[in-house]
Amino acid sequence: MRGGKRLANTRHHLEAAGLSEQAWRERWRAERMFLTADGESGKRFGNETIRVTDTGRLSVKLPAPLAHLANAPHGRYVLDAAVRFQHRGAEWLDRIAANRAVAYRIHHDTVRGRWYVTASWQRAAAPVLPLQAALARGVVGVDMSDDHLAVWQLDGHGNPVAEPQRYFYDLTGTAEHRDAQLRHALTRLLHHARRCGAAAIAIENLDFADGKNREKHGRNKRFRRLLSRFPTAKLRARLVSMAAEQGVTVVAVDPAYTSRWGAQHWQKPMTTPQRKTSRHDAASIAVGRRALGHPIRRRTAPPPHHQSDGAGHRTAQARPDTRRREEPRPHLPGPRTGCAPPGRGAKAGDQDAQHRSGHPAEQESWRQDSLPLSP
Repeated sequence: MRGGKRLANTRHHLEAAGLSEQAWRERWRAERMFLTADGESGKRFGNETIRVTDTGRLSVKLPAPLAHLANAPHGRYVLDAAVRFQHRGAEWLDRIAANRAVAYRIHHDTVRGRWYVTASWQRAAAPVLPLQAALARGVVGVDMSDDHLAVWQLDGHGNPVAEPQRYFYDLTGTAEHRDAQLRHALTRLLHHARRCGAAAIAIENLDFADGKNREKHGRNKRFRRLLSRFPTAKLRARLVSMAAEQGVTVVAVDPAYTSRWGAQHWQKPMTTPQRKTSRHDAASIAVGRRALGHPIRRRTAPPPHHQSDGAGHRTAQARPDTRRREEPRPHLPGPRTGCAPPGRGAKAGDQDAQHRSGHPAEQESWRQDSLPLSP
């Protein structure tokens, strides 16, 4: 509906909205009265109908029946007020200097009593870097929760460096408030990635579409409400578009067992007297290691010399070129201490059934393609 369905329904509830009929009428007319013009590349300053010069001078090309109202040559009407763009003003100036297309929209805000000019244009698709080139300088692992982003930087070898970061947001309130909270948190995340020198951000490819129904979670209304308000798709799409502006690649990985294995292998080792590592911080390390192609398990030292085979077990992470590294150790039945009886340990080599580096979730990752962004 031209003017907005919500504003039209407000006409029947003026007392609840705190508006008089006259105030509502002014807002209704303002919403339905606007002037817009698409840009065209090659035209002067990128738009022939609504033209804004580099000095902020705004002029409108009048139609033939209104040509007698023109106060400038060639049937144009020049406004007294100057236009200034605070957000991406330098980028707008570069476009009009090259006569590239810029669309404008002029509208009136009755609450503030001001006229506004909105400029928009279509951006070129961001170049897509190869995965190995994007991960050469490490990655910033991100674990998404319902109220914050847990972030930890990892180097190219999968080792966590620096200190973990947390960026909180509030998903209650209006849609505008939630969108502003997400935008602010993602902006801080991108600035942190730029300061670290990382060219990639690893996130989980979460999708709760099949987990919001009652058949799966029964009467757990609180949990279903949590899944419903979790902005997985919106957060991922907004992060991709904002990262393209900063030249940062977004890598989405399989979220299977990242929280569980991260807490199992990284929460305790990364906890110090001065730093308390949470389960979400450990999950961010797991996400980053999976994006780099490393298993989530950390390298462990062999047992003392007098245990097991005398020389000790191999470390938890064998080199990629080691043959048969994912197979079970040879079974030698007998009365040796610590040896399993014959017939036991049949699934010791089943890497899909255990948290081993051969699990399919440890090897698969994909990169989210950049999306075109229109300011």
